[in-house]
Amino acid sequence: MATSLTPIRRVVTGNDARGHSKVVWDGPAPNAHEASMGSGRGHTDFWVWNETPAPLSGDHDDGNLKYAFSGPPEGGHFRVVQVRARPADYNPAKDKDIVPVHLPKLRPGSRGTWDRGGNNAYSSAMHKTETVDYGIVLAGERELILDDRKLVMKPGDVVIQVGAWHQWSMPKGAMMAFDMIAARFVDGPAGLAQGHDKPMRAAPKLPDGVKPIRRIVTIDRKPGKSSLVGDGPAPDVRTDPARPGYACARLWVTDSTPAKIVFETLHLPHTLDPPARGTVCRVVTFPPDDSWKDKVGAAQVQAFFRAMGSPGASTYSPLAPHPYMQKTRTLDFCIVLEGAIVLVLDTQEVPLKAGEIVVQRGTNHAWSNRTGRPAVVAICSHDGR
Repeated sequence: MATSLTPIRRVVTGNDARGHSKVVWDGPAPNAHEASMGSGRGHTDFWVWNETPAPLSGDHDDGNLKYAFSGPPEGGHFRVVQVRARPADYNPAKDKDIVPVHLPKLRPGSRGTWDRGGNNAYSSAMHKTETVDYGIVLAGERELILDDRKLVMKPGDVVIQVGAWHQWSMPKGAMMAFDMIAARFVDGPAGLAQGHDKPMRAAPKLPDGVKPIRRIVTIDRKPGKSSLVGDGPAPDVRTDPARPGYACARLWVTDSTPAKIVFETLHLPHTLDPPARGTVCRVVTFPPDDSWKDKVGAAQVQAFFRAMGSPGASTYSPLAPHPYMQKTRTLDFCIVLEGAIVLVLDTQEVPLKAGEIVVQRGTNHAWSNRTGRPAVVAICSHDGR
């Protein structure tokens, strides 16, 4: 990465004239910005939406829409940030990216982004955006710095930044995905937590072979002071009796756009598709198909979708290419975190491996694990039209 960002495969789906799901684009995400955050620190745009519900059709590649750090005020953007590792001979005295710590100020030329400096070539400024962010580590390590503590995040860890001040330090290099959703600070730039919802903390018993998903939640309780709300295994996990080893961990929900600045959202109804004008962030573990595929029919599939709160999502048919075919009116960002998996569409199949990303636009699909070990996929779903 010394000279360029690591290309990341992006698969974008759509529907053909008959309404059948297909691949529209497949290849390295084209909108890469090598030094957008300083030397050795850049990002790749995967998708931008300027309105909510997000558009699900059209021939334009919305990964190439105009980029703004905090995103559109009625939409959001999905991007991947990459940082190269700090060399052993790093000399702070020669670092042209160093910015001293300063009082909070609106970042010049931005909307909804405040900055306190303190950045160098291998760490961000302490900053705050008027957004709710789903941040997922894909590779390397990131140190999340809050006003009340520091946390080390590793691959598969997920942070829900609820409009909080934060800083990133990445001495070992890292790759991290960010789904940034427009939010509203009811008290202006202070952006303080609203309400008194208690964070869910109980860790459920997981099926054999399923790893817990670490969920970190941050927020500002006092002006200019970010704090940790919770750090532990995702507390809301659903399983499928017909597929031993299947687990769907729900991490966060928004039920409006702009989103609310609150302590917890998992008290909202559990569904696969998000609330109107909202989002839902999940991490799903898929067991090998060979462990269940000859034991599942219409009754088992219908029971699963009812238990997930989305009975209408199922498009089950004995003639379908996979029993768990589903379709929701959503824009989904799907990141393969571990293992390998096949995205099954009406017209084709797409083998995927860890680190590859699917932008799914309201398409009929299923996930098929044809390997001998679990596959893990993070899925951020947005209300679409």
